[in-house]
Amino acid sequence: MDKLGVLWDDKKRMEENLITKLDDTSWQKEFLEMKSHSTSDVRLLMQGAKGFRDAWHLGSLHEEYKIMKRREHQQQ
Repeated sequence: MDKLGVLWDDKKRMEENLITKLDDTSWQKEFLEMKSHSTSDVRLLMQGAKGFRDAWHLGSLHEEYKIMKRREHQQQ
């Protein structure tokens, strides 16, 4: 395989990995069970973002989830 073919395969693999990460909602389901949430946060975690503001808030919830997971892992 030539160099261009290798680069194309790498790009395709990275795109597939990114799509998988964007479609992964398992963290949202787990985060719902980790603590209590407001009604709007529950809707956002279950239905996803409808616009820029929702996407920004969902990102902040994901960061909170990662912090809680890190603390949980450190306690074990």
